[in-house]
Amino acid sequence: MEYVEPTIALLKGSKFFYTIVVDMQGNYSYVSPNYDAHFSFIGETLIGKPFHTTLHPDDLQICARVGEQSFKNPDAMHQATLRKHDGTGGYIYTHWEFRAIFSADGMPGGIFCMGYNITDHVETQNLAEMQSEKLDEIVSIQSHDVRRPLANILGLIEMFDGTENLQDLSKLKVMLKGSAQELDLVIRRISDKGMN
Repeated sequence: MEYVEPTIALLKGSKFFYTIVVDMQGNYSYVSPNYDAHFSFIGETLIGKPFHTTLHPDDLQICARVGEQSFKNPDAMHQATLRKHDGTGGYIYTHWEFRAIFSADGMPGGIFCMGYNITDHVETQNLAEMQSEKLDEIVSIQSHDVRRPLANILGLIEMFDGTENLQDLSKLKVMLKGSAQELDLVIRRISDKGMN
């Protein structure tokens, strides 16, 4: 408990960090002004309210698991990424460090948490993953779908050199045009993938 009050005092005016304390009943016993400003959408403090009111329902299990780890290993900080309501029906991503609080006589008193908004980081990471998937798809299209019409075109050009028969040349021309159109469609698909 000796580290909680100095840390709260140090970070009370932070515009970057959120600090909270959740009691053993699962209610907020302390929230920093920054946390209240970002997550108390009804215009009053969150103190006394259940901690899960700001949390995405699917993240409750994460809190339970990390909370349990905090009491099993109270000398360490335990990390979690949690989604919090943004007040408009969506969620923001936050990263937290948890540490169990004990009273002077060694009784569990709650959990101290310090967190910050990582939404931009998560969105950038998601965008990078989407772009990587898109590039993988483009590489696959290029290595498979481009090769067939290109190989056909190269083979037909070779056949042109060995033929003087006008009827055969006419057939080769039709096949060459078909392969060129197929290649054009593949290139358009690749361009569309790159634009989206």
